[in-house]
Amino acid sequence: MSNPFLSLNYESAIQALGGDYYDEVLAAEFPQHILRFRNDKLLPKIGLNAEDVKDEHFIEAFGKFHCVGPFLALRYHGYQFGEYNPYLGDGRGFLYGQVRGVDGELYDFGTKGSGRTPYSRSADGRLTLKGGVREVLAAEMLHRHGVRTSRCLSLIETGEGLWRGDEPSPTRSSVMVRFNRSHIRFGTFERLHFFKRPDLTKSLLDHVIDCYYSHLKEQDNCYSVFYAELVERVAKLVAQWMAAGFCHGVLNTDNMSITGESFDYGPYAFIPTYDPKFTAAYFDYSGLYRYSHQPLVCKSNLHLLQDALAAIIDKQEMKTALEKFDDCYLTEYRQLMINRLGFEDLPEPEAEKLLQLTIKILTDSQVGYHDFFFELRQLFSPYWRDDISKIFADFEQQDLIEPWRQYYYHLLQSYSNDELKKMGKILTQYNPQQSLIRPVIESVWEPITVEDDWQPFRDILKRIHEE
Repeated sequence: MSNPFLSLNYESAIQALGGDYYDEVLAAEFPQHILRFRNDKLLPKIGLNAEDVKDEHFIEAFGKFHCVGPFLALRYHGYQFGEYNPYLGDGRGFLYGQVRGVDGELYDFGTKGSGRTPYSRSADGRLTLKGGVREVLAAEMLHRHGVRTSRCLSLIETGEGLWRGDEPSPTRSSVMVRFNRSHIRFGTFERLHFFKRPDLTKSLLDHVIDCYYSHLKEQDNCYSVFYAELVERVAKLVAQWMAAGFCHGVLNTDNMSITGESFDYGPYAFIPTYDPKFTAAYFDYSGLYRYSHQPLVCKSNLHLLQDALAAIIDKQEMKTALEKFDDCYLTEYRQLMINRLGFEDLPEPEAEKLLQLTIKILTDSQVGYHDFFFELRQLFSPYWRDDISKIFADFEQQDLIEPWRQYYYHLLQSYSNDELKKMGKILTQYNPQQSLIRPVIESVWEPITVEDDWQPFRDILKRIHEE
């Protein structure tokens, strides 16, 4: 039986730009290939039926790397913790191929852990199995939260022992394939600016608009409108992270997608409690990328990108567009938090007051961030409108929750029975039953390490997607 992945109609969108943007590379050969995760939920997006795709097809394409075209390690630079680094690029991955989805959009298959490239420097180009497991979980959890995120198509254990400073070593190895809109980063443009190549910048920008912002192509000022839309996309993305209680951990410009999509999950974490100073990466000593800084950092990265785009786009127009970031972010964040509280919509004054009361109770009580919203989902009843004492009746710190309870009760008074029933559905939609705080991830990883038991991993993925 032919391999469905090798029969896809791959497009050479990046390759057609020419060799100034990438290096052709070879995949590593691995001693072992054990398929640990296959994302059947993604297959219909590229016109495949999961029943027709065997495990061996995943292994042939994304473990042994049978292919229909060259593998491309993309070139980019980036600002890392505020310092410009011109020695970056795909150091342990490459673009396997690009396919057109059934929705007509272009998607990338990008690897992680597939071997050394010209940008690996002293690293081995590999991915630890734990790192792969963590990225699978992060992507699926964020997708469940409604975040515009990349997802993992496959994870294959590769049988090598890797040495890492942040894991007990030797640790197990893997190779992952990521499925997302694009691997073009802010840093891709910053590299071209570094080498003073406005011609290549324009070619790349035309490619980005043609592939990912095609609705702008006919506009006279499509470049400026592109940047304005990117600002809006990034503002909404970081609002989605904040509402989900997600801390990316390493918001360098090489980890920012030009499509405004979330990807590349390393030392991420979901906050256990509401703590603005929460930091995900153990090496982020200054707390630059702490939870509360994420909107500011994303806005700063958009500002840095202006230098790279200034040869093509008027800088004053970009400045004007960026000034709208804060309002766009706050509007989206407030709406998402209102949704998590069960409301489809509220007038801005009421929404803002409820948001501030919610943040205050989360901060003062230090109740679990996920637990608060999930318990609201579980406990909510239309009868709350008639009896205030039923609202979070068993909350341990009654004095702290009382202001929130009073206002929530006040808002319910104007809701009909049908609207109250709809609130229950909204709470289910926006508040997953499963959390992904660090102890939960460790509870999945330990049985894999000790007994090679993958059932807890499969179970948590099932719970993530369950309503």
